[in-house]
Parts: sequence; C-alpha cells; structure tokens
Amino acid sequence: MPRSGLDAESVVTAAAALADAEGVEAVTLTRLANELGVRAPSLYAHVSSLSDLNRRLAARGARELAVALRAAATGLAGRDALAVVANAYRAYAHQHPGTYRAMQRAPGPDNPQGAAAAAELVDVILAILRGYGLEREEAIHAARIIRAALHGFVSLEAEQGFRIPVEVDVNFARLVALLDRGLAMTARPS
Repeated sequence: MPRSGLDAESVVTAAAALADAEGVEAVTLTRLANELGVRAPSLYAHVSSLSDLNRRLAARGARELAVALRAAATGLAGRDALAVVANAYRAYAHQHPGTYRAMQRAPGPDNPQGAAAAAELVDVILAILRGYGLEREEAIHAARIIRAALHGFVSLEAEQGFRIPVEVDVNFARLVALLDRGLAMTARPS
C-alpha cells in the first residue's frame, strides 16, 4: 500500500529538489526512496521507472519555465519581451539547475505529457517572435537560435566557464542585444 501523502507529484517534487541540490545524476530511485523515507519498490506505485521519473521531471521543468517566461513577457513585445524572457530563462537555470538540465532532451513520441509541456515553452518563444514579424519556419529557426544562445550561456555559466574578469551580466545583456538585432534584421523584407 502506498505511503499516505505520497503520490506521483510529490515524488517528482522530491526528485526536483534532489536534482537541484546535487545534480540530476544524484536522482536514483534508491536515493529518492531514502529521501522520502520509503523503500525503493514503494516508488513503483507512483512512477514506473527511473526513465519515467526523468520524463516527468523534464515535463515539470518545461511547464515551470513556460510559466516563468510567460509571466515575464506579459504585456511586452520585441526587444523588451526578449530581454525579460532571456533573464527569466537564466534565472530559472540558476535556481533549478538539475531540473533545467533534465529538460534539455526533446521529448519523444512516447511522452505526450513532456511534448505538451515542451510545446507550452516553445509557444512563449513563438509569441515573442511574432512581435518581430517571424512566423512558421522562420520562427522555428529563430526559436532554435535563441535556445542555443541562452542554453549555451547558462550552461557555460553553470560550469564556471567564464573565468576572465569581465562582468558576466554585461556579457549576457550584450548577447540579448545581439539576438534582438539579428531577429530585427531577419524580419526585414529582402
């Protein structure tokens, strides 16, 4: 019989806390069971496997990040929207490093909840790109470029990849400004 108060959501919450504190690699069913005060087989009443838990953790991260980005961008457009979304993205990666890392692999066809969560996240970015006049395939290219730039920056930052004594916040602001200029130029009619 499952422990009272323990459900799939509380298991994923505990996994997120562990991943954010110690890294996503620290999340094992045995370690998680110990954190929750249950035996590892008890977790199978709530998640089917470590892979299932990782998929749920990734979906949770995508949903949380989508909510944060949407809240940041509400009422803004163009460069202003891009800047606040970029900063919210960076803040989420700093505050939830394990969950952020868990959500980087695109969900497969066997993960409809993950795909829906990822789509929510992409929709926020596509809405910003409409403000630049980018639609359809051009918007997808631009969304990938934004993701690559932001992910690259926050990943290097997380790995302490910026050791030169120049202000990292200034670098980030310049990255966002470059993205803005590139998006504005892409949207111009040829």
